[in-house]
Amino acid sequence: MSSPQKDKLENEWNANGALLDWIHQIVETAVLVVLEAEGEDLETSEVGILITDDAQIRELNRRYRNVDAPTDVLAFAMREGPDADLNPQLLGDLVLSVPTAARQAQEQGHSLAYELAFLAVHGTLHLLGYDHQTPQEAEQMEAREAELMARVVQLPGWSELESRLENTLRGNPQR
Repeated sequence: MSSPQKDKLENEWNANGALLDWIHQIVETAVLVVLEAEGEDLETSEVGILITDDAQIRELNRRYRNVDAPTDVLAFAMREGPDADLNPQLLGDLVLSVPTAARQAQEQGHSLAYELAFLAVHGTLHLLGYDHQTPQEAEQMEAREAELMARVVQLPGWSELESRLENTLRGNPQR
């Protein structure tokens, strides 16, 4: 992503309805891939998704993790703690920062769509109990992420979603 495109994204993404639509579609697609692969009931499982900026995710990160810095994704799991069985179909909430995702995509040399899907996969795995606190957990989670991302990018229509997001970033939105 070129610098003018990155600047446009960081400064104006939330004012661009088409861009936000494509972002939501990419994130929701990745979440559904994870839920299906992990055997969750797609009809009753619920995951809240908030697409936001660095300022808001920084505030949430500070409030809930005591880390005063933006991050790429936060996962608030509802299947943990003393009330985990209260509403088992409610898996939790994902919060994704688009500007952070854009920076990471550029640093890693892949598309924003891929990075957003990866963050959605990563966060959804956290909602389902995966973690990466130990080397063994990290290895297991990273392997599962790789398997799931392979499924995401092979979905019919993935290339079109990826290209529509990139076209919207270039100022050529398609619905």
